[in-house]
Amino acid sequence: MSVRLKPAGCSARPVPAVAGIGLRDPHFNEIDEQRPAIGWLEAHSENFFGDEPRRQRLLERLRCDYPLSFHGVGLSLGSVDPPDRGHLAEVRKLVARHEPWIVSEHCSWSASDGIHSNNLLPLPRTGEALAVLCAHVSQVQDTLGRPIALENVSTYLEFEEAEFTEPEFLAELTRRSGCRLLLDINNIFVNAVNHRFDPVAYLAGIPADAVVEYHLAGFEDRGHTLIDTHGQRVSEPVWVLYAEALRRMGPRPTLIEWDADIPELAVLLDEMRRADDAMTRAALEHH
Repeated sequence: MSVRLKPAGCSARPVPAVAGIGLRDPHFNEIDEQRPAIGWLEAHSENFFGDEPRRQRLLERLRCDYPLSFHGVGLSLGSVDPPDRGHLAEVRKLVARHEPWIVSEHCSWSASDGIHSNNLLPLPRTGEALAVLCAHVSQVQDTLGRPIALENVSTYLEFEEAEFTEPEFLAELTRRSGCRLLLDINNIFVNAVNHRFDPVAYLAGIPADAVVEYHLAGFEDRGHTLIDTHGQRVSEPVWVLYAEALRRMGPRPTLIEWDADIPELAVLLDEMRRADDAMTRAALEHH
């Protein structure tokens, strides 16, 4: 499967179902100078706000050799308050300048009345929360002139008054707003263990045609709780769940996320190649 959400610019060419990595500061020079074989690069939007010349020139160089995506963490789309105008303006400027193949955010909230949390907080999954989220997603899509993808997040509590399961909530979100889904396989597994549900049944409730990307990452096992840390290799049970997602929904562009204790680039490329191998096997089995 190739994904093309925005035609324009050298980074907006169709992106095949291959694996990529996050573009992080420790690897800037190595990627820029050596141009290793990488399917695509994901940049955190907020890390490239402003007009700092070195960072903007880096993106301009890389975007013509690698498909580029922007992944945001700060729009707080599930908040009662609308998205911050200044923040959204920065996203719009960044997207217009570098023409990524996809722009994504999170199905969560993190700000209220000007007070911000460092965490991506869970939504109550009620009809009221869904309506607010859809309105804010539509506002962002109208501003950017393109659909965005929303990611399911790791959570450590749930609300008793939930009216939807998470797959039902995500499916209704895509139906009402026209957004796409970024399916984080690690987050599904972490939540399944912490909240005691069947991750395969979760996958069965996700509308496959809405999924445009997968995320894979590592977690930390605290004994009583799994913590989504993005600080180590993808765990074996997450690879197994990823294979099930590929079987059910098919290959999609897949990102290896690593944000804490960032290792040498070679480690990320090794994980990336494992994801590519999994997609190749899934494609062969499908045919």
